[in-house]
Amino acid sequence: MLEIGTEAVDFTLKNQNDEDVTLSDFRGKKVVLYFYPKDNTPGCSAQAAAFASLNAEFEKKGAVVIGISKDSVKSHKKFEEKYSLPFNILSDPEHKVIEAYGVWQEKKLYGKVSMGVIRTTYIIDENGIVENVFTKVKAAQNPQDMLDEISK
Repeated sequence: MLEIGTEAVDFTLKNQNDEDVTLSDFRGKKVVLYFYPKDNTPGCSAQAAAFASLNAEFEKKGAVVIGISKDSVKSHKKFEEKYSLPFNILSDPEHKVIEAYGVWQEKKLYGKVSMGVIRTTYIIDENGIVENVFTKVKAAQNPQDMLDEISK
């Protein structure tokens, strides 16, 4: 995990429209950067839909929401259309950014151990510095929690 107070790792990844998105392009705004395991799963869908419903509130606070998973651009496009997502969801199939942010970890599910994305949300300030890190977040509650956090 990146430490609070350190510079966020810059990156460029493809979004759901196959366009390059670079983190440093959002300097001057807060960034709510959330990592999630997989498109169209119950928790990830609830989280994305809740971020979508609160997106205007984030924008009023001068913040931008960005989601990242290892799913493909094509998968992200279907996910965006299904849930009318008004923000970038980025594809990291090689886990380069996912690993740089320390969210590719060992997971246990029903006794089975595997590697995967640990649901994590970073708040990055206007200068590109990690302001806060939230691990083990509750998917459906995470968007409201993040809005509350940036409203402090």
